[in-house]
Amino acid sequence: MLRRYTGGRPYCIDVLFANKVGQVVPMSQRLSALPKEHLDFVEKILDEAGIPPLPPEVEAGMLRDKPPGHGHTEEGVLEVLEVVERHPQAKFVLSAMGAPSPYVVDRLHSKGIIVGAMAGSSEHALKQVQSGVDIVVAQGSEAGGHTGTISSMVLWPEVVDAVSPVPVLAAGGVGTGRHLAAAFALGAEGVWCGSIWLGSPESELSPAMRKRFIAARSQDAIQRKYDTGKPLRGLRSKWTDAWDAPEAPQPLPLAAQKLLVAPALKRFELADAADYMGYMCGQIVGRINEELPVRDIVSRLTIECDATLERLRKSGCR
Repeated sequence: MLRRYTGGRPYCIDVLFANKVGQVVPMSQRLSALPKEHLDFVEKILDEAGIPPLPPEVEAGMLRDKPPGHGHTEEGVLEVLEVVERHPQAKFVLSAMGAPSPYVVDRLHSKGIIVGAMAGSSEHALKQVQSGVDIVVAQGSEAGGHTGTISSMVLWPEVVDAVSPVPVLAAGGVGTGRHLAAAFALGAEGVWCGSIWLGSPESELSPAMRKRFIAARSQDAIQRKYDTGKPLRGLRSKWTDAWDAPEAPQPLPLAAQKLLVAPALKRFELADAADYMGYMCGQIVGRINEELPVRDIVSRLTIECDATLERLRKSGCR
């Protein structure tokens, strides 16, 4: 898909690289170890929604799949590196969670690949730089996916000052040319956008989910732990409402929570239960008001940024 849409141009791969590696218990053993309270709670949501069970072949396939946590093993890290190396146009690799190990950075550098990493605090950013990354992506709490607690307006200049002269890209809440101009003003070299592409026809979302994104408000992008066990911002749904109810159990740790909810999320998908389906997105989702191709989104960003900078120049800002 990347090759088809990029026409031979360089592109970035966004991955998870574990700094610490461990061992993974087989999927069947992990399932039997999950708390009954949590299993019953998830099954109750599914029953009340009238979601049919997984087809036997799908359930068997999920049991054969590598379990959550595989990416945090030495084998998992090596598999990711091998995938990257099979794509010669991948010129930039971003570690989306955690500082990559020096071995990973050195191996990618040996292939001429630029390495970046996301950071939600200046402390995280300094660890990334110590690992040898070339670029830091400072991601504010407004962003979609796994985020920290510091807002973009505070975080961006804090990280810029902490890691200078390492270049910083600003992420979290970027959706207009004015946001782009603000990122430049706060010391960033550019921006890293995610949510604004989700309403485009090129995105992986179904037409029904794109409509949900277009209808969503900024406050509908909520941060929760019950998808993965770590703070994650995504679109509100009946599934998230159930987990926010007083009777809901506390989320399990990272790998266990992912294992708990994975079958349920697959059942929602197969049943096309749009009201229960969500997707990672940031608070900028409230600015996605129409379906636009990526080309038009980029054009709008640059035109608005130029107009904003020109307006500031005319007002006496230098």
